[in-house]
Amino acid sequence: MTTYGRRQSLLELLRKQPVLRVPELATALDVSEGTVRNDLNALEQQGLLVRVHGGAVLNQQDQFQNNSFVRRYQQNAAAKLAIAREAAVLVSDGDSLLMDASTTAYYFAKALSERRRLRVMTNGFEVARELAQNSSNTVILIGGVVNNESSSVTGLLSEHIIEELHIQKAFLSCSGFSLERGMTEVHLAEAQLKRKVIESSQQLFALIDSSKFGKEDLTSFARPEKITCLFTDNKLSPDWSERLRQAGIEFTICEEEASLVK
Repeated sequence: MTTYGRRQSLLELLRKQPVLRVPELATALDVSEGTVRNDLNALEQQGLLVRVHGGAVLNQQDQFQNNSFVRRYQQNAAAKLAIAREAAVLVSDGDSLLMDASTTAYYFAKALSERRRLRVMTNGFEVARELAQNSSNTVILIGGVVNNESSSVTGLLSEHIIEELHIQKAFLSCSGFSLERGMTEVHLAEAQLKRKVIESSQQLFALIDSSKFGKEDLTSFARPEKITCLFTDNKLSPDWSERLRQAGIEFTICEEEASLVK
């Protein structure tokens, strides 16, 4: 296979299999890990992807409907990739899930591409679009007032719909987290919707990259004791890890060794 052909195959692998590490790419292409890293570097120089620790993110920003989502998608990409890959282990075929409109949830949706017959409720446009690409899934985009900046839907109609749902697992992110106030949000409507989600869910899984710790935004929607398990990345400080242990919060540190497609 020519270098060009191998690199096209690499891109196609990333499109079809959202969560892959460099060793897995090397095995699939029957080349060394060094060759894969060289190819990833070359493709980054061409503007086709962005390198993150352990892999890469395909550079396909034009699929998103607003610049705000693009900016947030690019922030802490390696951490979000790692969290998505680890949290996806909790999801089995046929599960009933609720996911928010965050970019972390979008990465998580990509990591679920191999699951079948999922029943997913979400208030996020991009999350719904991604999950709906798998025709075996049932994806419900919750109705309400459109917020273009966050690519989300919120409001009383959304909350009334959620009240009628029975949700096995909720996967939520936030804009800030502290032990005093728990998970917080900058947008009041988004926080209120997430409170309703938690009331209707059996389990709450918090997807929070380390940059959010110690930051408090406008309103709280989930006290720490409500969290079933918290997923974060390996840049979380030892001090914060110890504080979580002392508070009795179950948490998972996710290694930044995944690569995900957009």
